[in-house]
Amino acid sequence: MTPLVAGAVLTAAVSHASWNAIAHQIRDKLVSFTLIAGGGALIGAVLACLAPLPAPAAWPHLGLSAVLHVAYMLLLMRSFTLGDFGQMYPIARGTAPLVVTVLAAVLVHEIPDGQQLTGVAVACAGLVGLAVWGIRGAGRSPHWPALLAALATGLAIAGYTVVDGMGVRSAGTPLGYTAWLMIAEGLAIPAYALYQRRSELAGQLRPYAVRGLLGAALSVTAYGLVLWAQTRAPLAPVAALRESSIIVGAAIGTLLFKERFGTPRLAAAGLMVVGIGLMLHGG
Repeated sequence: MTPLVAGAVLTAAVSHASWNAIAHQIRDKLVSFTLIAGGGALIGAVLACLAPLPAPAAWPHLGLSAVLHVAYMLLLMRSFTLGDFGQMYPIARGTAPLVVTVLAAVLVHEIPDGQQLTGVAVACAGLVGLAVWGIRGAGRSPHWPALLAALATGLAIAGYTVVDGMGVRSAGTPLGYTAWLMIAEGLAIPAYALYQRRSELAGQLRPYAVRGLLGAALSVTAYGLVLWAQTRAPLAPVAALRESSIIVGAAIGTLLFKERFGTPRLAAAGLMVVGIGLMLHGG
């Protein structure tokens, strides 16, 4: 991984944690994800006018990825409704590189070395620590629906990461692939919101429009950079470095949402980051 690729992925990590914080901050999650998904589709439409069409081999990946992205957004909405940002975000994001490592080995034949496998084990220990610490805070038993929603979110992230890694490599145009993915995934949640809220939807969206569209721009930027990086580096290290956003998310949860992170959570998140670092530097 070159410094340019690493810098792009780190920028994506900060952008990703930021748009997730915006989505969490808007109390009505259907409103927040309608703005972010719909805004992403609009940005994708503009980008599609500027970029060539992806190659035919990429379109099946685009279709499957769009389905996985919609599932991811629905699960993320559920996670943010049930749990604290400071825990939901690291659990969901921390799950992904572990699963990507396995899927990349099986599907793309990118086999991790011993150091990367050690990183997987260390990151898993951190993930378990976050889960055991409890979803609702110290001294309370885990809130299992929130935990399961966060873990399922991580599985969805891993699924679309590998699918998109294969798809963007066959597309011949990372920008074109990004554009059409944003269009394909961005219409489902706004359509559902319109069905649910009908004439009330426009009034509900208006107060949050600026924040929501900012979140959409950050979301497109974050994933566009990751897709570009996947054409220039193996999938597992890119996925691992992207999840340095866990640290950004932890800081946002503490500073912006006034969530108590606590020493045990800090230690668990630290283990996850160490594990991710081992995965990144292996090979």
